[in-house]
Amino acid sequence: MDPHRQASAVPRLSRRGGRLLLAVPFAIIAVVTVVDVLAPPDVHLGPFLIAAPAVTASFAGARMTAFVGAVAVVAQSVVALARTSITDLNHTYQIIALVLISVIVTFFAHLRERDEERVRRLRSIAHAAQSVVLRPLPHRAGPLHIASVYLAAEEEAQMGGDLYAAARTADGTRLLIGDARGKGLDAIGEASLVLGAFRVTARRERELPDLIGHLEAGVGSAEGTEEEQGTGAEEADDTSDEAFVTALVLDIPDREPVVRLVNCGHPPPLLLRQGRVIPLDAADASPPLGLSDVLAPAVTVETFPFDVGDVLLLYTDGVVEARDTSRAFYPLTERLTAWLGDDPPTLLGRLRADLQAYAGGHLGDDAALVAVERLAPDP
Repeated sequence: MDPHRQASAVPRLSRRGGRLLLAVPFAIIAVVTVVDVLAPPDVHLGPFLIAAPAVTASFAGARMTAFVGAVAVVAQSVVALARTSITDLNHTYQIIALVLISVIVTFFAHLRERDEERVRRLRSIAHAAQSVVLRPLPHRAGPLHIASVYLAAEEEAQMGGDLYAAARTADGTRLLIGDARGKGLDAIGEASLVLGAFRVTARRERELPDLIGHLEAGVGSAEGTEEEQGTGAEEADDTSDEAFVTALVLDIPDREPVVRLVNCGHPPPLLLRQGRVIPLDAADASPPLGLSDVLAPAVTVETFPFDVGDVLLLYTDGVVEARDTSRAFYPLTERLTAWLGDDPPTLLGRLRADLQAYAGGHLGDDAALVAVERLAPDP
């Protein structure tokens, strides 16, 4: 589904649900009013009218809460006139209490409404920042057919730092997929540094180890910026311990049926070939980007077959760490066996629907998916 259509569908559903919920406080007012008028003289149900504005404040804004409170006050006045007099001491105190409670819950509804608006603005800024950083991948790159999907975590979660990018070189295509540690704007900032370094150097550097070196420097530049801004040596040390990005960098030549890759602490890609799902496990994985000061910065380029008709699936850990109601992880390799032979868009469409259904519609972490198929070369 188009994300813009999906986003516009959510407010429509919310408005429908809101209208149904509004029936509850007005039903409370109607029932309490009728029963109180018909009740014996020694039975007073007026205090139950307080429930109407209180319930409204839990889901509606300040204006609607105030309106429901005013209707409840009018209903209490009608009860007073029907039973005795509006100046009756018992009914007078009930009306005063109802007015005070309505004012209080209206104020709290205003505070909740203001906080929700602030959260919506922050989430909108994060989504806008991520959409600028994470540009869509091309559908075709030389002999490759490419499709990509980004799945945001549940609405209450912050934006993550999942990333992907593609770049054409003189004789092939280079792909990057990664996951910056953490969430929110900090993770998006780390992802933007890695993506910027990749876009600048992917076409220029002929060897993958040299490209990895530039990506490594991109992660380290965030730490240098913090020190230049005077955040303090102690705080900079803490940040340097935490900032890293797992990444997978692939080089797919146009005229060779292979894929060369460097795995920097990232989940291995899966090769869909001849009815099988084959994990491309690196024999000697490199450390995540940003940890070269902690771990040995060895860079090993692995080569695997990638021929016409083969499909590569790249993914972030948000996919394999999705859980169902029994807390079991998503069995990605097993599920893929049902969709062997699908083209990249169809494959990702089915995988996306199955993953969201498996997780009950709420992912615990953002997830990125990229599928790449090698097509027959043009005549």
